Amino acid sequence: MTVPETPHEVKTAQAPCGADPLSRREVLAYTAAFGAAFLASQGLVAAEAQAPQATAAPARPARKYDMKKSINLWALPYPQKMTLKECFQICKDAGFEAVEVNYALEGDLSPQASPAHIKEVGQWARRIGLKISGVCSFLFWPYALTHEDPKRRERGLELAIQMVRAARLLETDNVLIVPGATYIPWLENEPPVPFDVCHRRAREAVEKLIPEAEKAGVYLNIENIFVNGFLHTPEEMNAFVDRFGSDRVRVHFDTGNIAQYHFPEHWIPLLGKRIQNVHFKEYSKKVHEFNLHTFRPLLDGTINWPAVMEALDQVGYRGYLTFEYFNPFPYWPESLVYQTSDALDRMLGRKT
Repeated sequence: MTVPETPHEVKTAQAPCGADPLSRREVLAYTAAFGAAFLASQGLVAAEAQAPQATAAPARPARKYDMKKSINLWALPYPQKMTLKECFQICKDAGFEAVEVNYALEGDLSPQASPAHIKEVGQWARRIGLKISGVCSFLFWPYALTHEDPKRRERGLELAIQMVRAARLLETDNVLIVPGATYIPWLENEPPVPFDVCHRRAREAVEKLIPEAEKAGVYLNIENIFVNGFLHTPEEMNAFVDRFGSDRVRVHFDTGNIAQYHFPEHWIPLLGKRIQNVHFKEYSKKVHEFNLHTFRPLLDGTINWPAVMEALDQVGYRGYLTFEYFNPFPYWPESLVYQTSDALDRMLGRKT
């Protein structure tokens, strides 16, 4: 196979005593796989052959940011290996101020749970010293508000109403809403939904949710999604949110969900004060296709976090920064929570 040429000249380092120098083909192959900087650190290429690097970000923010640390519970193996109370305690011990909980078809936060139990879940968190930063749910995919099957759409709306009511019981202001999808890549046999039909169905669903949100005193935060083929620019998102003329409809901005082709620091100034809640999802542009492995632990990707922090501060955002991650560590899963808390402390200027 032909190894592609790199845009800069790669020079082989002088071979150590007794070592054969690498051929140009080997150097190019190793550089493509590991990068010139790593090879230089191993003495395999000359230091001056490293690719030009972007100006390094400062070791710490220039100042502290007045935002709050939160984590979505998908980062922990609940309910398979941990109870909800155990998750709350780990998050508190790690230094988080809040957790984002997930509404499912069964379990502590689900249609099966009584209002009294859901209220108790919020009390568990507060007794431990945590707030609930919001209610999230994967159910917006199988029961999409724009699904071709009207029974699925109806069930999706019922579940969304239950999420709004659960948010009130949990004493959180925020419900994340996935407005719909023209296409879901992992469901290859499902017919795509035309864009105008998707837009109409999403609009009708949100209009039905607004009275429930007003009654519960919560916000319906429309999330930008990576693979739903809908609301893929900040202008589209703004137009969708603004057309309702309701202060109950805002934006849940996810940094990683637009990072395959866009840059979160470019979206934030355009969304502005519409941003009510935020997912901090790390993304790696080094993976040139979408899969869940492109989402990384914080600071282990390619998002320009200093620029994101500054953009959020400039629009006056003072809410929660919620880390979202779908792959709990198989061993010592609490370590991911502690790593994330430490990363957020440094991003917020609380730790150097």
